[in-house]
This record gives sequence, C-alpha cells and structure tokens, in this order.
Amino acid sequence: MDQIWKEMYEAAKAVLHARRVSEYVTCGEVAAAVRSKSGRIYTGICIDTCSTLGICAERNAIFNMLTNGEQEIDKVLSILPDGSSGAPCGACRELMVQLMPGKYHDIEILLDYAEGRTIRLGEITPEWWIK
Repeated sequence: MDQIWKEMYEAAKAVLHARRVSEYVTCGEVAAAVRSKSGRIYTGICIDTCSTLGICAERNAIFNMLTNGEQEIDKVLSILPDGSSGAPCGACRELMVQLMPGKYHDIEILLDYAEGRTIRLGEITPEWWIK
C-alpha cells in the first residue's frame, strides 16, 4: 500500500466516530479524506439528519478543502464503520466533476484499502454530462 494512502486512511480513521448529536442527527458513521493537488489532506465525516440536510463524508472533506482555499483534488477515500472503503456516491461524484471539469477524470479513488485497489473517477463516470 502506498504511503500516501496510508496517511489518508489514518487521517480519516482519526475522525471516524459514530455518535448521536440529537434525536434528529447522527454523525461520524463514515469518514473521508481528500488529498489536494498541493498534497494537503482534508477530512470530513458524514452527517445524517431526519430530513435531507445531511452530508456525505466525501463532500464534507471537499468542503473542508474549499474552506481552506484549495480546489483541486488528487485522491479520495472513505472509511465505513467496519474499516472498509468504497466508492463515493453519485452526489459526491457530481461535485467532483463540477469542481474540476475537464480534469476530474484523473482523480484517484481508493476502492479497497486491504487490497490497495484504486480506480479513477473517469472510469466510474465515463459518460458524465460534463466532459
């Protein structure tokens, strides 16, 4: 496993902490790390609400990156409660495509931490409405 992925995994794991915030909000069941083109790592957690106001961990990490003045993504990973990883949902993919039109194809996504399996965003969004 590449050292960068290990650092990103550990950063996301550090914020993975499922908890109930109120009777209407839970958070931390999923955590994500985004590595910007500058090499900085940003984290985020999912926030689930009883309405549609929640946010995925990946988008939360991307918003953290944007808040800190960066906008180009290099790598993305998410960690599920059992420690496994997987691909971002459609809303997260859509944000990445819109954030980096023409350049999103090369964003690398960790699909399986244990196996070190990755995929490019362009491979899982081949015919997106933005080229």
